[in-house]
Amino acid sequence: MRRWFAKSLNRKLSLLILFAIVIPLLSTGVVSYRIATSITEDKAKLAGMNTLKQISDKLDFVTQDVEIMSMFLIGQKDIQTYLNSDVGDVNSYLQIVGTLWNLSYSKKYISNITITPINGNPALYTTTVTNSGLNALIEQDKSVYESAVRWWSPLYATQTSDGPKRVISLVRPIRDINTFKMIGTLAISIDQSELERYLTQAGWEESGYVLLLNQHTDIISGGDPLWLGRSMSEVFPHMGPFLDTSSIQSYKNSAQQYTVLYNPIPRLNWKLVGFIPTHIYRAQNEYVVTVTAVAIGIALLLAVLMVLYFLQWVTQPLIKLTQYLKDLNPDDTIPRYEVKSIDEVGLLVHSYNKLSERIGWLKEQVQQNEAMKKEADILALQAQINPHFLYNTLSSIHWIALRNKDHQISEMVGALSDFLRFSLNKGEEFCSVQQEISHAQNYAYIQSIRFPDQFTIEFFIDPEMQQLPMLKLLLQPLIENSLIHGIQKKKMKGHIYVHGELLEDQMKFVIEDTGIGIEELKLRDISQQLASAHQQLGRLNQAPKELKTSITSYGLINVHRRLLLHYGAQSGLQVYSTVGVGTRIAFSIPLLKGETVI
Repeated sequence: MRRWFAKSLNRKLSLLILFAIVIPLLSTGVVSYRIATSITEDKAKLAGMNTLKQISDKLDFVTQDVEIMSMFLIGQKDIQTYLNSDVGDVNSYLQIVGTLWNLSYSKKYISNITITPINGNPALYTTTVTNSGLNALIEQDKSVYESAVRWWSPLYATQTSDGPKRVISLVRPIRDINTFKMIGTLAISIDQSELERYLTQAGWEESGYVLLLNQHTDIISGGDPLWLGRSMSEVFPHMGPFLDTSSIQSYKNSAQQYTVLYNPIPRLNWKLVGFIPTHIYRAQNEYVVTVTAVAIGIALLLAVLMVLYFLQWVTQPLIKLTQYLKDLNPDDTIPRYEVKSIDEVGLLVHSYNKLSERIGWLKEQVQQNEAMKKEADILALQAQINPHFLYNTLSSIHWIALRNKDHQISEMVGALSDFLRFSLNKGEEFCSVQQEISHAQNYAYIQSIRFPDQFTIEFFIDPEMQQLPMLKLLLQPLIENSLIHGIQKKKMKGHIYVHGELLEDQMKFVIEDTGIGIEELKLRDISQQLASAHQQLGRLNQAPKELKTSITSYGLINVHRRLLLHYGAQSGLQVYSTVGVGTRIAFSIPLLKGETVI
C-alpha cells in the first residue's frame, strides 16, 4: 500500500488535500458553533441588562417625581394653614383638594394623595379611601417612619371609590415650617398595576419575567400575582445573595433553569431582578447546529469534487512538464540536489537541478527590481516629510495660539497629526480612496490656515469609489503642486477641484486649478520628463543606473514614476495647462480583475 501511494503524485495529493480540507472544516464548524452559542447567550444577557437599566431609569424617575411632589406639598402655604387651623375651612378644603387632584390627574401611576391632619380636621385626598392597610404598616414600622425623612411602605391593599387596588406609598411627616412641630402626615400612593405595566411592556424575553423588590427584598411588582408581598427567599429558595452592583447568576427550580439578571436602584435600595429561561438559548443553539452542519456538509461535498477536478487538472500538465524538463541540458554545471522520491515530483526535481543556477540568477534580477521599486516608494514617503513645510506649519500654529487663544490650534494640530500618521503608516503602499481623500483634505485644511482666503478646494468623488484600493500618496503631491506653483503666484483667490470618476474598468482622477498656468516652454520640459520616465521603465531590467537623471519637477515626476511602476505604462500623468487660466492634471488607475473592496 505504501509503495502504491509512493509511485503516484495524484494519490498522495488526493489523500493530503482531503485531510487538509476535512480537518479544518470540522474544526471550524466546532469552533463556530461554540462561538455562536457564546455570542447568543452574551447578547441575550447584554440586552436583558440594558432592559433592566431602562426600567430602572423609569422607576427612578417615577419615585423621584413623587418625592419632589411631596416636598412641594409639605411646604405649600395653603396646606400649612389648613393643618395649623383648629377650625376646618370648607373653601380651603376644596381648594387644596383641587390642587391635589390637578397634580395627580396627569400622572397615571399615582393612585391617591392623602393628607391627614393631627388637629382633627377632615383628611384631604384625591380618591375616597374606604379601607386601607397603610395605618397598620405605619404602626408596625413607627420607629422607622418617625426617624426617616421619607419612608416607602411595603405593598398593601386599599379599597377606594375606584375599586380595590394594591399600592405602595411614600409617607412623610408634615411639620410646621416655623416651629418644626408635626402637624400631619402626607401619603402619596403609587398604583402597583402601573409599575407592573413598566415591567411587562419593556420587551423582556418571551416566557421570562421581571420582578421589582423593595429594600426588604419583598416582591412589590411583576411575576405571578400570588408572589406579590412575599419575600424573594420564600418564592425562590436557595437563590444567591444580591450585591450592590449589577450581577448575573443562574437559578434552577423544579420546572426549569434560568439566567438571573440583577440591577439595583441605589437611591431607594430597590432591586430589579430579571429571569431569562435557558431553553431560549438552547433553541437558538439548535438552529446554529443545523445551519453549521448543513454548511459544512455542502462545503465538504464541493471540496471533494473540486479536489478531484483540481488533481486531474494539475497532475496531467506536471506529467508532461517532467517529460519535457528531464531532457534539458544546461551549458553550465550545477550542484546536484538529492532526489528522494520516485513520483512525478522526483523527476521534476531531477530536471530542476539542471535549471537551478539559471533560476537563481533570474531571482537576483527580480529582487533587484523589487528593491528599486521599494526605494522609489520610500523616496515618495520621505518627500512627504518636507522640513520646510513642517517648520512653516508649526510656526503658523504657534502664532495662531498666541494671537487668538482659541480651539483652532487643536484642529490644526489634529490635521497635521493625521497627515503625518497617514504618510508614515508602517510604509504601507496601498490605501482606500476614502483614506487618500482624507489625507488630501488634511493637507488642504492646514494650508488654508497658513494662507487664509487665498484658495478654496472642492472634492467631487464618486461614492462607489470610496472603498476601492489605490496606491497611496498620489493626490496630495498634485494638490501641493497646484497650490504652490499655480494659486500662490496669483494675486486673486484661486480654486482647486479634485474629481474622481469610476469608469467601467478604471478609476480616473483629475486635479484642476485656476492658477497662473504653466508657460509653454516649461510645460514642454515637463512633458519630456514624463516621456523619459516611460522609456526608463522599459529599460529597467537592462540598465537600472540610467534612472538617475536631472529632474526639475520632482513632485510630478515622482508620482508619475510610482504610477508606472505599480500600474503600468497606461497609468501615467497627463498634464494640460493654459497660461493665465489654470492647470489640469489627470491620471487613471486600472481596476484589476478580482479586485475587492478593502
